[in-house]
Amino acid sequence: MKLGILHETVYRYDHPIRNFVQSLRLTPSVFEGQKAHDWRIEVSGGVKGPSFRDGAGDWIEGWAVRGPAQEVIVKIAGRVETRDTAGVLRGHREMIHPMAYLRDTGTTRADDRLRQLADSVTEAADNLDLAHRLSAAVAEAIAYRPGVTRTQTTAAEALKLGQGVCQDHTHALIALARIRGLPGRYVSGYLHVTEDGQSQEAAHAWAEIHVERLGWVGFDAANACCPDERYVRLASGLDAADAAPIRGIAIGRGVEKLDVAVRVEDIETLQGQSQSQTQS
Repeated sequence: MKLGILHETVYRYDHPIRNFVQSLRLTPSVFEGQKAHDWRIEVSGGVKGPSFRDGAGDWIEGWAVRGPAQEVIVKIAGRVETRDTAGVLRGHREMIHPMAYLRDTGTTRADDRLRQLADSVTEAADNLDLAHRLSAAVAEAIAYRPGVTRTQTTAAEALKLGQGVCQDHTHALIALARIRGLPGRYVSGYLHVTEDGQSQEAAHAWAEIHVERLGWVGFDAANACCPDERYVRLASGLDAADAAPIRGIAIGRGVEKLDVAVRVEDIETLQGQSQSQTQS
């Protein structure tokens, strides 16, 4: 699949800020399932700093804006060729040992409800089957409903509420995997959704669970599937905050307002529609 991606984040301040510094993990991961072309990251008024690949295999770019500034625009555009690898992360270079992802965080820490849900998953043939069953358990326990949770909502809170978004499904699945002794991590990226598809936003998140002999395998509990050619992987971490594509700080007394727009399009479909219109 050939996907065109446009992602724009606009920061506005009611008073000029003095400085603006960010660490961006907005470059598609390098592995067998995807390849980026003409990928561009632009920061209005920004100066690009050091770039490097971290131990998790994510590409990180540093950017800085020297004020005064009342608006900063971070714009990402490019094309990504993807193919379905059945969720298996093949050919991805990283140095962090999978066991490091057994560590809990504030948003993934287990409570009694999460432990009960994890323990309710029985009769798994192997750890891959167990991971699939855990993902299905989360999908059944937490209904997809935007606007009912916050960025800081924990997996335990989302499960108690029984509702949430992809971030909540992912935190809950990571918690369940770790309870059952499987390393789990949070993945941020993009998802192409067709017009008749689900209502998830194009910026998306899912979990990866480490399975012996296979390595990392993706599970999207929000959509009850494994990532396929519709998904573009950006970065990973212990939870949403750790895997955030954009981290930074603005120095000044201005109050920040944030606007985000993401568009993921199937280039081949658009080209076919254009040719059809030309011929007609």
